Amino acid sequence: MNPAVSSSPTVSSIDVCARFEALAVLRERVPSLKADAARALYVQVRDGDLQCVPERPIDEPVGLPGRPVQPELVEPKRLGRRSMQSDEGRAVLLHALAHIEFNAINLALDAVWRFPGMPAAFYSDWLKVAAEEAHHFSLLCARLAEFSHAYGDFPAHDGLWDMCDRTRGDVLARMALVPRTLEARGLDASPPIRARLKQAGDHASAAILDVILRDEIGHVLIGNHWFRYLCSQQVLDPHLTYTRLAEQYHAPKLRGPFNFEARRDAGFDEAELAALAGLESGTLPKPD
Repeated sequence: MNPAVSSSPTVSSIDVCARFEALAVLRERVPSLKADAARALYVQVRDGDLQCVPERPIDEPVGLPGRPVQPELVEPKRLGRRSMQSDEGRAVLLHALAHIEFNAINLALDAVWRFPGMPAAFYSDWLKVAAEEAHHFSLLCARLAEFSHAYGDFPAHDGLWDMCDRTRGDVLARMALVPRTLEARGLDASPPIRARLKQAGDHASAAILDVILRDEIGHVLIGNHWFRYLCSQQVLDPHLTYTRLAEQYHAPKLRGPFNFEARRDAGFDEAELAALAGLESGTLPKPD
């Protein structure tokens, strides 16, 4: 089931306790403990078990996000590709996916504690995202263990958190460039990866990709919702604003092939899909 997105959010006094707890989970260095804590925190908030106190900005501690010593973080170009026809090659892929999901837990938690003054639904949405990313991470780690590997066994890169850090001072930029840009790329990447796993006979890993894609559509939908909400609040055109922010923050260039069905389900409008189709075909859509 995809996360619920409020159609008409109202500003409320979301409890600062939940936001402080999100920061505490973000600082956790042990991946399994972080994943468990993220899921538990969402349940507490969903069930109303945390006291409500007025929100306020929270001072940023040093050392964010909490992460283990391993994996070693390297430049993306240093990450070699291995054939998925071998167990070792599939383990490398699963590890890369686990690292993405670990970063995604951190990204969702960071949005909760960092940006005060948002509607209550904003915080509950991103806590639900954190919980689902934690579930994905746990599924991938369990599958990795079946290949006699664990998270941290292979190097990884830090591209997702780098964009999170760049957009730390602007919630609008964060919504534009993390969920609906970087995470949306996962909607495009999932089907071909799943197909290669199925071709290699790894149906168990392919099934995990099905779960991730289903949930990630909801996560990108949340990002689209809050991006457009913020544009509406600031009387900004979403299309022009996205282009400006992508240039300002040096977002990666979008390249096809694109998963148009998943992107449509995730809240991209027809004008955005037409622009992506133009990129994929090498032409640009004609203006209205």
